[in-house]
Amino acid sequence: MLVLTRKNRESIVIGRPDDQKVVLEITILSVEGGRVRLGFQADNATPIHRREVWDRIHGELASRIGGIGTEREPRRLEAMIGAAASVH
Repeated sequence: MLVLTRKNRESIVIGRPDDQKVVLEITILSVEGGRVRLGFQADNATPIHRREVWDRIHGELASRIGGIGTEREPRRLEAMIGAAASVH
């Protein structure tokens, strides 16, 4: 895990090493009390969810498609997740 320190309005970018495209930019919007507000900027094809939402989406999807586990058949599960995402 990479751990970085950022101040208010500073950003972190995530990209691919093979090109100069920024895949995701995360900006610290505010720090108040014990809470940090983050802003995420990515193209519309990149899903961004809180972890608990991501786990629920993918857990429900796996159970709907017959309990296929990510370890057992990752390509098939990824294809079905992609197909389900395009429906929304």
